[in-house]
Order: sequence, then C-alpha cells, then structure tokens
Amino acid sequence: MTLTRRRFLAISATAACLPGALSAAPRYWTGQALGARASIRLDHPDAPAITARCLAEIDRLENILSLYRPDSALSRLNRAGRLEAPPFELLDCLSLAGHVHRASSGLFDVTVQPLWALWAEAAVQGRRPALSERRAALAQGNWEDVQLSTEAITLRPEMALTLNGIGQGYVADRVAALLEAEGLTDILIDTGEMRALGDRPWPVRIAEGGARVPLASRALATSAPRGTCFDASGRDGHILDPRTGGPVVSPWSQVSISAPSAALADALSTAACLTQDREQLDVLMTAFTAGRLEAARMA
Repeated sequence: MTLTRRRFLAISATAACLPGALSAAPRYWTGQALGARASIRLDHPDAPAITARCLAEIDRLENILSLYRPDSALSRLNRAGRLEAPPFELLDCLSLAGHVHRASSGLFDVTVQPLWALWAEAAVQGRRPALSERRAALAQGNWEDVQLSTEAITLRPEMALTLNGIGQGYVADRVAALLEAEGLTDILIDTGEMRALGDRPWPVRIAEGGARVPLASRALATSAPRGTCFDASGRDGHILDPRTGGPVVSPWSQVSISAPSAALADALSTAACLTQDREQLDVLMTAFTAGRLEAARMA
C-alpha cells in the first residue's frame, strides 16, 4: 500500500489556572504510539507521570482495538468468531459503529475487513480482485450478523471486523478523558483525528494544505478516499464501498466533519466519503444533529 496521508499522534495540554499549577516550562516527550510518530507537550509539574499514564492508556487501548496486534481483543474476536466477556471499550466502540451504520444506511460498515484483506493481498500480487472475489468477501457477513452483549461478541464464521474508520478517534476521546480527569484544560489531541477540550480555540488545519479553523470543545476528523491507496499508482483508495466491493468512487477529494466526539467525527467522515453529492451529505448529517459539516471539497 502507498501511504500519502501523514499519520502521527500529538497531545498538548495545560494545567488548570491555579496558583503554582504551571511548571516553569512545558515538558516534551517524543516517540512512537499508535504505530506512528508521537509527541506530548504538557504544562504541568507532574508532566512525566501524566505522560506515562497517557502512554499506558494508549497501549492498553491498542491491546483492545488494534488489528496490528495479534493478541488484541479485536484480533482474537476475528480469529475465533466469538469473544467472551469483551472489554467495555470494544463494546462501546462497536456500539457507536453500529449507530453510524444504521444512520448512514449502511455506508459506514466495520464488517468490510475480509474485503479490505482481499484488496491488500491482491495489491501485493499486482492485481485487482475479480468481481466474484469481491462478492464472496461481502457474502461473509454484514453488521446484522454481529451480536453484541456484555457476555460475548459473536460473528458469523469467516467474518472479521475493522475499526480503522473509528478507532483513532476513539483513542483520542479516551486520552482526552484521562487528561481531563488529571485536572488539565486546554487540551488538543491529534491521533490523525483532532479532539479539543476547554474554551481555548486551537487553530487546527483541515488536513494537509487545508484552511485553519478554530476548534474548541469539539472534535474534527478528515477522511480522503485516496489518502491511502492499495496500489502505487494511487488509483485504488483504501475506503471501500460495501455496496460494490470496490474502492469508493467519490466526488470528494476529502471530507472533514466536526462533532462532539472524535470517534463520531471519524466514523462520519468515513461514511461521508461514500456520498455522491451535497444532498446526500446533508441527509447523513441530519441523522446526527449534534454533528456539523465543516468542509467538503470537490476533487
């Protein structure tokens, strides 16, 4: 696959404005998290300890939600088709995914993982999947075949789920909650999707080369149909259409959505890439009156 959209994690936060609360200078940490370059900037006397707790939380969430860790809860669910006593975070994230799936009339669908794996494998072989292969992958199951409960999550045989269209936003929300509980305000978290807490407006940019917008007490997510591509030529984008089994053919070069949570904004921006015109975009957003369309640019 060809990665054309920069991925990184960045967290900036300050302590509440109490006497003696701020350190003399912000503390910085740089490294790796969520499989990407990461940085954390905190104005707080306990910045090293808080940073350690942030990284521990990110690691814990990856052990639940990541497809790239073979022993994560999601990976074990996909292998076995059933996961007993699933972690709350997996249930919570999948519940939101189901909500967006229904509201988008199936445009957002976390059950496309077998289809995604098919396209990825075919790309390694230098080809595109045949229509019969795509249909077979789609026939392995859909959202209606996912059974969620606190006792277990169950899938049909050969089904598999992906949280790549919602997971980064969900992690941003959880880290924001952790920092807020630490008494920090004016928080900006960027996991590829933005989450801002506090009244301070952060001048964030809508994807690369986009306009700057003030973001306060909301989230902002951007999806681009060809932000990541299976092929080196950039023809086959990573957002797959569950109706056709192929990469989405979209009039949008990218769509940015603002919503109260980063997970919701993440999922909505993915679904929006599968709409074909402004009217369909408006129908999608009407289903989420708390969401607000920030920008959608024609290719």
